[in-house]
Amino acid sequence: MFDLDRWNEIISTLKKNKLRSLLTAFGVFWGIFMLIIMAGAGKGLEKGITDGVGQVATNSFFMWTESTSEPYKGFRRGRYWEYDNEDVIFIKSSIGEADVVAPRLFGWRGGNNTVRGDKTASFYIKGDYPEWTKIDPVDIIEGRWLNEVDILQKRKVCVVGENVQEEMFKPGEKIIGEYIRVNGVYYQIVGLIKPISTININGRTEESIFLPFTTMQVAYNYGNSVHMLGITAKKGYSATFVEDKVIASLKERHAIAPIDVQAVGHINLEKQFKMFSTLFIGIQVLTWIVGIGTLLAGVIGVSNIMLVIIKERTQEIGVMRAIGATPRKVISQIIMESTFLTTLAGYLGLVSGIFILEILNKILAMAPKDGDSQIFIKEPGVNLGIAVACLLILIISGAIAGYLPAKRAVEIKPIDALRAE
Repeated sequence: MFDLDRWNEIISTLKKNKLRSLLTAFGVFWGIFMLIIMAGAGKGLEKGITDGVGQVATNSFFMWTESTSEPYKGFRRGRYWEYDNEDVIFIKSSIGEADVVAPRLFGWRGGNNTVRGDKTASFYIKGDYPEWTKIDPVDIIEGRWLNEVDILQKRKVCVVGENVQEEMFKPGEKIIGEYIRVNGVYYQIVGLIKPISTININGRTEESIFLPFTTMQVAYNYGNSVHMLGITAKKGYSATFVEDKVIASLKERHAIAPIDVQAVGHINLEKQFKMFSTLFIGIQVLTWIVGIGTLLAGVIGVSNIMLVIIKERTQEIGVMRAIGATPRKVISQIIMESTFLTTLAGYLGLVSGIFILEILNKILAMAPKDGDSQIFIKEPGVNLGIAVACLLILIISGAIAGYLPAKRAVEIKPIDALRAE
């Protein structure tokens, strides 16, 4: 294997036609290079989306109301309806498979709905219970999140996102304990937050002002209305099962036709995550199919070139056989030549692919992290298992590429080889 004369012979053979060897090696180089790039990009996309979701409860779903599309029990189609406080109490007491049940309200964002001194701006207004962050967690920069006392006493306090601070306060200015006016009502700021995930539920968190749910019901004259429900399933139950049960129960409570699919708007994060998981598997399979297909084309090219080389070296092989070279030695020589060529080209492709992914990684690390310019790819790269698999593919491919030419070479009779021109 490490016979110096044999290796010199291999290198000398490949040098006889440098352009041909270079073009042949490029096919293998490109196959491995594309395999690494595609595998790394797919991994980066998976990590980017997974990290973007953050710590959001993946066993959760969100529901809101729409106008009905079916007449039922004397009600005409097109009727608009709303959830109410009693629905929240009903779900908590009657749907045992539901874990967290968090109602939410929304305020009108139109116009400059927020004022502080001479500064005005427009932000999303949301009314929440403390439990909401069990579904969609936030990062508390300063102060606190809403608590039960705020709910019970209907306190005029609020928690604001990062963009509210940037637009309504000067850099370094105190924010906790200060007041802002939202739709004509003053609220004391008790917390400053930023989102953990990139999931936006009726407006970006950093552009939102959060009020206690009960306070908002009074301030906005919403009565018992609930605009949205966020619900998680208990351990051992699927979110889809709980969602179907909740929807059926609420339809019955509000005289909605069981077959009315329009009346309840909903999104199920469990289903979304399963869809993403299937997508990632599909991307990985496609990556390997395309990468190995490209590599196979390069290997076939190597095999064809080796056949040409064998034809050109017919007399040389005849001499080798005449002076006592065994078929096994001839086969091993040719297989080593093709393996050397494919392994060297593939290794360069592997290193080049990893190098490009590292550069891309550094570029993405320097990209802005604000919500308007988020890139759904993060830390693209390949793990050790993929790298080892690629190296094994290279060695096997090289052996396969040299086998057929080697087999043909030993079939040539020494006397015929010596007569060949």
